[in-house]
Amino acid sequence: MTVRSRPAFYALASGGWRDYVTLLHPPYTLWHLSYVAIGASLVPGLQAHRLVWGLLAFFLAMGVGAHALDELNGRPLGTRIPAWILIATAIVSIGAATAIGIGAAIAWTLWLLPFIVFGAFIAVAYTLELAGGLFHGDLWFALAWGAFPVLTAYVGASGTIRVEALLVALFAAFLSVAQRQLSTQVRVVRRRVSEISGSLVYNDGSVEAIEKHTLLAAPEAALRALSASVVALAVALVVLRLA
Repeated sequence: MTVRSRPAFYALASGGWRDYVTLLHPPYTLWHLSYVAIGASLVPGLQAHRLVWGLLAFFLAMGVGAHALDELNGRPLGTRIPAWILIATAIVSIGAATAIGIGAAIAWTLWLLPFIVFGAFIAVAYTLELAGGLFHGDLWFALAWGAFPVLTAYVGASGTIRVEALLVALFAAFLSVAQRQLSTQVRVVRRRVSEISGSLVYNDGSVEAIEKHTLLAAPEAALRALSASVVALAVALVVLRLA
């Protein structure tokens, strides 16, 4: 059976403004921005403006810039966005995020500077698979898209690193590994599998044809649930700190 499907469960129909929405990977961007909010919310007396600037910087660098470079590298989402727009978007957004980070470091704490350097580097190195893909794997995804937002937000909000921040960063790293494992399975089925043949034979002798949606249903439901749960946790912690 030959099946055509969208490149991602959140992808809109290709063309026009819909390509730019799809480019943001909305559920994943919200997921990882939630790590920023969670990291900042670990700090008693959280200042709202520090959280807002942190969210904006990560949205620009990761949600926009890194995803633009990812689409430039092989068109995994199949958008029609011109290459020059993707390049310009990445340069402007990552540059703006870096500028925000430098400004925050000057205003709040210079301990942010190494985080800024790492963030600008990994946004490019991971998505473009530099050095033969050396920085494109489970470990780097866990560090860059999980632990890094938590620790950066915590340092930005507190000016230091404490044990609780490291433990929550570990939580984010492990959860990011789970995300990558699930999303990798989904990507392979959606983008590389065109035909599925075979069936499931149950212990009672009944037979069920294997279809593409069967292989996608469970991991995509898990990704949706995990994304929603992390966002809900982040909102709860922010409300707790700012109430």
